[in-house]
Amino acid sequence: MTPPIDRASLVPGATVDFEDMGCGDLAIALMDAMKPLQPGQILKVRALDSGAVEDIPAWCRMRGHALLLSPDEQDREHYYIQKGA
Repeated sequence: MTPPIDRASLVPGATVDFEDMGCGDLAIALMDAMKPLQPGQILKVRALDSGAVEDIPAWCRMRGHALLLSPDEQDREHYYIQKGA
């Protein structure tokens, strides 16, 4: 089993705030935010839309990126996405 990831150890290459942006707009904004990053770099995303909980993991799977962390009790708003190849 993989040990849990410590948020404090993650160093984002970029941070974006999408506030309550939803579905289609969120997917396009994620794509644009990922473009300047190199494979392996981390994007820290703040997303408040209730659909983001399902939309962001699905987008990561479809685009080949790794969702490292999702909102939880410790941090209720941020997603950490590692850019794939």
